[in-house]
Amino acid sequence: MADNGDDDNQYRIKEGDYVVLKRGEIFKAVQIQPRKKVIFEKQWIFLDNAVGQLYSTTFEILSGGNLKPHELKDSAGTDNRNIVDDGKSQKLTRDDIEALKEKGLKGQDIIKKLVDNHATFGDKTEYSQVKYIKKKKKKYENTVMILKPSCRILAMMYHGREPGKICHLRYDTLAQMLTLANIHAGSKVLVFETCAGLVLGSIMERMGGYGSVIQMYPGGGPVRAGVESFGFPAHFHDTLHEFPICHVNALLAGTLDTSAKDPTAGRARFVCFLQAQVKKLRLEEKQRRLAATAALLKGRNADGLVIASRFHPCPVLLGLLKFLSPSRPFVVYSQYIEPLVECFKKLRECGGTVNLRLTDTWMRHYQVLPDRTHPLLLMSGGGGYLLSGTTVATDHSKPAGSKQAEEPAPKRQKLEDTEG
Repeated sequence: MADNGDDDNQYRIKEGDYVVLKRGEIFKAVQIQPRKKVIFEKQWIFLDNAVGQLYSTTFEILSGGNLKPHELKDSAGTDNRNIVDDGKSQKLTRDDIEALKEKGLKGQDIIKKLVDNHATFGDKTEYSQVKYIKKKKKKYENTVMILKPSCRILAMMYHGREPGKICHLRYDTLAQMLTLANIHAGSKVLVFETCAGLVLGSIMERMGGYGSVIQMYPGGGPVRAGVESFGFPAHFHDTLHEFPICHVNALLAGTLDTSAKDPTAGRARFVCFLQAQVKKLRLEEKQRRLAATAALLKGRNADGLVIASRFHPCPVLLGLLKFLSPSRPFVVYSQYIEPLVECFKKLRECGGTVNLRLTDTWMRHYQVLPDRTHPLLLMSGGGGYLLSGTTVATDHSKPAGSKQAEEPAPKRQKLEDTEG
């Protein structure tokens, strides 16, 4: 059994870790590197002093961009009945505050002086004190919180800063996708996504480094920027495989060629020998990975399929469903409902799937506090649409579209008697 020191170490920030910076509702994913300047909200900061501190610690940004942990505690009153909002509770004037800024006082010190010079701050309830300090922090304090990356935090980061990169996928919709696809450790999952690697990384996080994840990608190579932000250990990447979507038909037809061919053949005179060797090694490694992934797919025994792409999902879905075992879940995300309606109709026509469901997601944040529970005024308008279902084994002995084979026996008997 590990001692407490080892257990505590996993919650502390270490050099080389990928972390998420947070200020208010603004997030940014960065890596902890010594004496490396990081730009966050138009400000240069150094993350060296964060090493060894616990995740979710709030730091004050000092002069020169260095970080320092800080904490502010105050005593609270029982209620606000004795507080009169006459504008005279704060003894410091605007000129006094500007003078404090000119003297070089830090944001935390300015807030502390505002609290100390507030005549009724101690009479406020804890909730009112938090609201007051939060309001002043936005105006005067210069802080940043360092968080441990997770699929929820990274989904919120992308959705808040660059929603177009993840097809406007909201984190609650992402959670539903992981549940509907039954993502768990030890499974073999097919993924086709153009969400900067966010969906791929979320699946890898849920699987915990056990099983196989096969990324089907368009274009020249897979995009995994979001996966890097998770900061997975090395053994997580051993479970990740890749396969170009353009070779799916060839694999299904049995005509896929995984032999390595030297693209520099016949031009050795014009290419440096060393460069040619490097290109050859890269090509051989690429073909080796292609052959290994093709061997995984040939079994057609995948446990789940997840699609979240800017491309039309119908041809991709129909092609990749053939690699799933019977009684396995699949889920398709789209920002718009029309492509999923087309997929729904096509699946009903082709057969081989049951329990088809086309849903949309709606979410609203609530403030939950004693006697102060209410929905927030601002919310996301929509979270996209999901098409989910389960594969089943099809009976190929019956001709497709045969009405006679599908009719109930009593009905066929009645028709025969009428004809007689």
